[in-house]
Amino acid sequence: MSDEILINVTPSEARVALVENGLLQEVYLERSSQDSYLGNIYKGKVSRVLPGMQAAFIEIGLARTAFLHVSDIIRKSPEIEEADEGEEIPEPQISDLVRDGEKVVVQVIKDPLGTKGARLTTNLSIPSRYLVFLPGTESIGVSVRIDEDEERDRLRAMMEGLCGSEHEHGYIVRTNADGVEAHALATDKVFLGRLWQDIQERIGEAAVGACVYDDLSLPVRAMRDLMHVDVEKVRIDDLKVTNQVRQFTHRFIPDWLDRVEFYSNERPIFDLYGVEDEIERALLSTVSLKSGGYLVIDQTEAMTTIDVNTGSYTGHRNLEETIYKTNLEATDATARQLRLRNLGGIIIVDFIDMLSEQHRDMVLATLKRALARDNAKFTVSDITPLGLVEMTRKRTIESLEHRLCVPCPTCNGRGVIKSPETVSLEIIREIMRSGRQFEASKIMVMASPSVVDVILDEQSTTVADLEEILGKSIHFQREDQYGQETYDVVLL
Repeated sequence: MSDEILINVTPSEARVALVENGLLQEVYLERSSQDSYLGNIYKGKVSRVLPGMQAAFIEIGLARTAFLHVSDIIRKSPEIEEADEGEEIPEPQISDLVRDGEKVVVQVIKDPLGTKGARLTTNLSIPSRYLVFLPGTESIGVSVRIDEDEERDRLRAMMEGLCGSEHEHGYIVRTNADGVEAHALATDKVFLGRLWQDIQERIGEAAVGACVYDDLSLPVRAMRDLMHVDVEKVRIDDLKVTNQVRQFTHRFIPDWLDRVEFYSNERPIFDLYGVEDEIERALLSTVSLKSGGYLVIDQTEAMTTIDVNTGSYTGHRNLEETIYKTNLEATDATARQLRLRNLGGIIIVDFIDMLSEQHRDMVLATLKRALARDNAKFTVSDITPLGLVEMTRKRTIESLEHRLCVPCPTCNGRGVIKSPETVSLEIIREIMRSGRQFEASKIMVMASPSVVDVILDEQSTTVADLEEILGKSIHFQREDQYGQETYDVVLL
């Protein structure tokens, strides 16, 4: 697989595109007007403890108070893959852990989403290229994405040797460390130690609400988190940012310094692989499949639903074979769209009903393989009798749609608007209500042209009857700037 990272930088925005075999898979953006707080560490203060919710609201200097749940105060072992899933440890009471007015050091693990404040944890973690630093714990873990037991044991042994028998802090060896030597881990460990010492000094001096550590800029984070052996090139269209990325690369991954290059072509960098067009398509609800089938993606507050349809694809053998092939193709498309649109939370995939149990098992297995390329944590259930797959995908930042779009001012995000006939009948009722309640000689109705046309064409008899009943003349005025649901009834 041949991957490339494309970085587009303007004075007010930075965008990163991960392209695999010429096809856009992930896109990240950072705007000066829409800062992300993910990973930032703050000196906060408990503003309110909610025992019934096992949570507390923390003031960290943002517009909305942030949310700290009791489960994010307890330090969990990084060896999640080795934990006994059947063993349940009772949660302590939130009131025993924090008190109103208490100062706490917290880290943002979820950006503010919609009306919700940021979600916090007291379990600080600071990532570098190969390690995640865990202050206050002695655990040493290895990423679950490193599959080979021999490599896991090698990395663990190296970290235990670097830390010694007694150490104050813990570490997780990241997926990027697969195959690296001890000196690379040692360099990261020294860097993280110095960084933590600096953070501690800032905590001691900072006022409540101050940020004592903020994460790297998006282009540098892309090198830290997205760079791997299959990435052949990192192309950046800004010389200053290119130099910053090269400095980071020279310090942490010098062997890959020659893969970072400044893109100076006049053609916009995101036009190289049609990235702009792919982003536009990622904002549509329908995704076409090569076979002629299609997906319909509906993102709501509670969950995201993905409906699979055969469309124009009729297959070559029989209906069951057609359905099976469409569902198989939909698995790759679904996995890609989840990454590209950054969809998270509860996700329901409605595959076309399959009679064959073997086909259902194959579709589910193919979906899981496609999702394995995703860096986000996910869980997938079995296919239900209705052909539904329930899954969850960890959500830390807003989806692409929420980052790039705002609710439609005409429908207020509903996706539909009232028909001209419905609005015209509302106007008739308002005329009757206002005409009987207030004294006036004339009534003026201002509405959109489509609504006025319906009233004059289809409700003319009703309007004439109203004039006779109310004893008032009724006039209509077309207003081009009015939305279809907007109208005014004025008594003159």
